[in-house]
Amino acid sequence: MRDMKSNSPLISVVAPVYKAESCLDELYRRLKAALESISPDFEIVLVEDCGGDNSWQVIERLAAIDSRVRGIQFSRNFGQHYGITAGLDHCRGDWVVVMDCDLQDRPEEIPRLYAKAQQGYDIVLARRGARRDPLLKRVTSWLFYKLFSYLADIDYDAQTGNFRIMSRKVVTNFLRMREQLRFFGGLLQWMGFPTASIEVEHAERFEGNSTYTFAKLWKLAADTIIAYSDKPLRLAVRFGFMMAFLAFCYGMFILGHALFYGSPIPGWNSLIVSLYFIGGIIISILGIIGIYLGKTFDESKKRPLYIVRRATFDEHSD
Repeated sequence: MRDMKSNSPLISVVAPVYKAESCLDELYRRLKAALESISPDFEIVLVEDCGGDNSWQVIERLAAIDSRVRGIQFSRNFGQHYGITAGLDHCRGDWVVVMDCDLQDRPEEIPRLYAKAQQGYDIVLARRGARRDPLLKRVTSWLFYKLFSYLADIDYDAQTGNFRIMSRKVVTNFLRMREQLRFFGGLLQWMGFPTASIEVEHAERFEGNSTYTFAKLWKLAADTIIAYSDKPLRLAVRFGFMMAFLAFCYGMFILGHALFYGSPIPGWNSLIVSLYFIGGIIISILGIIGIYLGKTFDESKKRPLYIVRRATFDEHSD
């Protein structure tokens, strides 16, 4: 039972904002309508990730006309998952909704997420049906999640994005994890709280194109795999043993040929190619180890995950 004297709102909505000035007014209007159907006791936390447009000015204007809108602006571009973390750091709701700001996550689905959560779930995911993204975006996203699931040893559902609702208990435990390499969905799945999902409609973007290019998805996949699993190292060890076994078999073949036929096997070119191939594999494996060491070095610095340039509220009052 919710304490009616609590100063915290019932629901917070956290949305990272990047180059979204054209859709923020519509996002606010639809969020306000959806949340007021549950309770007038809500807040909307918008984290502007320095996209270089006028998004921050729009957020300031919305916060001026409605105190339930709380804006945060980073000192530079840190990335979507750091924006989510900043929003969760500063939100105060008993239940927290995380969603994208481009209106592909429909605010009208929030009451359904909340209703499902009241059935005893700490996390309720919005599982998208037919995606409204371009074909290339769907293919690259599918490849990303397949690669991530295999190498990170996490069975991650590619039909779910960031759109979900969480209890305060989940948010509190999420914020205890302050590693530099952040993947919001993977961290929540690792925590293991009771989770359900509902089917939602995936809308088209309100305006513009996605800023997630294939290169950005690949970088996110590589960073996430390194953060959540040592499987690349274990695969490298297995591959090394396999190459050693094949080399041993080939060496035995050469020895047998020399004993029975008394003549060497011609193959200078194949020998050189093999040496270069093995050399490349060794360098690649050393590179993988170096990446892990580099990320360990980054974690040891204990730098803040993000830096806030300004906010529409007093940070110290949270």
